[in-house]
Amino acid sequence: MSHPEPDHFAFDADSNAQIEKIVARYPEGKQASAVIPLLYIAQKQMGRATGSAWVPRVAMDAVAERLSMPPIRVYEVATFYFMFNTKPIGRFHLQVCGTTPCWLRGSDDVLRACKDAGHLKGYGDTSQDGLFTLSEVECLGACVNAPILAVDDDFYEDLDYDRTVALIEALRRGERPQPGSTIGRQTSAPEGGPLVLHDVPAAGE
Repeated sequence: MSHPEPDHFAFDADSNAQIEKIVARYPEGKQASAVIPLLYIAQKQMGRATGSAWVPRVAMDAVAERLSMPPIRVYEVATFYFMFNTKPIGRFHLQVCGTTPCWLRGSDDVLRACKDAGHLKGYGDTSQDGLFTLSEVECLGACVNAPILAVDDDFYEDLDYDRTVALIEALRRGERPQPGSTIGRQTSAPEGGPLVLHDVPAAGE
């Protein structure tokens, strides 16, 4: 996989439309508060353009210019938050949650499946075909359906070794399975469905 550092970056029409809406939310003189969403937009644009969602330095400079802030302030934000990739990654970003709830429910098996099916050596590795990059993340906030694997911005829940392998093989074929519980469990509900209220009473009932 070859994604050299570009020497130029400009926001495209889709990105500019999003930026205008975002920057308009902030009072005059406070536009720097939009740095995180603009970095995210830049990263998504790189993903669309190159197949690798990352934020090169020239994109950080474009964010700084757009928000009239020193570039170093943008670099500080981009390198502080895990959600920004400051070097090229694979087409699919496999993010394994290894925090206690996921670990107790089998995240080690999810990690093993990612390594086996994705042909990955471990965290931080990108497969030779450029399809997969493997990262470890802290709690993804979906503990009730642990263990979780985030693929880019999609959460796949209730995984085990075989279901993780099947997911990765589908991605390799160009298919994108429906995010959510891989066993059909209702979001934020125990296996078998709700155990308490089955509907929401109307006001006054």
